[in-house]
Amino acid sequence: MGVAKTNNSDEPEAATAGATLLIVDDVPENLLVLGDLLKDSGYRVRAANSGAMALHYARQEPVPDLILLDVMMPGMDGYEVLARLRADKATRHVPVIFLTALTEARDEEYGFELGAVDYITKPIKPIVVLARVRSQLDAKKARDWLQDRNDILEAEVARRLAENDAIQMVSIRALAHLAEIRDPETGDHILRTQGYVRLLARGLQQRPRFAEILTDRYIELLSRSAPLHDIGKVGIPDYILHKPGPLVSEEWEIMKTHSRLGAEAIELAEWDIDRPVEFLSLAKEIARWHHERWDGGGYPDGLAGDRIPLSARLMALADVFDALISKRVYKPPMPFAAAREIIAAGHGKHFDPDVTDVFLSDFESFVAIARRHGEDVVATSAAGD
Repeated sequence: MGVAKTNNSDEPEAATAGATLLIVDDVPENLLVLGDLLKDSGYRVRAANSGAMALHYARQEPVPDLILLDVMMPGMDGYEVLARLRADKATRHVPVIFLTALTEARDEEYGFELGAVDYITKPIKPIVVLARVRSQLDAKKARDWLQDRNDILEAEVARRLAENDAIQMVSIRALAHLAEIRDPETGDHILRTQGYVRLLARGLQQRPRFAEILTDRYIELLSRSAPLHDIGKVGIPDYILHKPGPLVSEEWEIMKTHSRLGAEAIELAEWDIDRPVEFLSLAKEIARWHHERWDGGGYPDGLAGDRIPLSARLMALADVFDALISKRVYKPPMPFAAAREIIAAGHGKHFDPDVTDVFLSDFESFVAIARRHGEDVVATSAAGD
């Protein structure tokens, strides 16, 4: 190998002291001399006399901090060893310095292309070896420190996002519970309509006309927003909200104001923050316009067709279907089959035709959601559906 044992007193800095090095060479004398040099300098050293042994030791704990790898070895040469190290998740980030008698530029270029961090030519010089080893260990320590900081920051960001997500979900449920307090029948209604809206959105997502808007992100926000569709009912007097019979015209006009009241309440919440919140924007759309009709005959603004936001068109069908199959103080639950016929009759009139088609094509899934959330609709399975 062309190196004599040295009494060089250079010690690695504290940053690299005790680092684990793997040296790989098929010549025992080279391993002995290089190993003594590195051990005398305070490093922990492993030695391998073949490419196969190098790969074996490289995976053992602790994984080496640095590998000094001979290029010219029988069987598996250094280039192949490096390629395999880089292909293995456990060793791909371990820096490798090539030891070689090859001096052609193309040999160095090929090694760097494979991922070597440095080259040391034979015969080696102890001072050069120790300087380059220390340099690469310092660089690795800096990379590891940055990676640790990044991992900590990513974990903190993930924690805060999860916390914000939980706060948002709790806030939505708290607001939705305001409507439930006024109208106890809406509790399971909120869960069912949320499920219907998600199912409708997933069905429409497969259609080219809706693919651009109905992203996974949009559907998630839509599902979160759905429970707030009737939040405006907190502003409706009890004598109307709990009336067991039909509402007279004056009472009905008051009842219809719940959509406007809900949207205005959400808008007031938006004013208290300095930037838009996506789910609140959708919640406001749903609250205000989920009683609009495709043919323009709904309220509060008489919107028609695509002028009605998609979020509200989805909720319109979900809300009507659930109202039909649910028990209310003023009516018994309707059988599923009868409710299906009413929804089908509203195709292109009350409801968006595409939304209606998705509902009809996967009707049993909507029935399954209805049965899962609420005893007030389960009984309809024995009532002629």
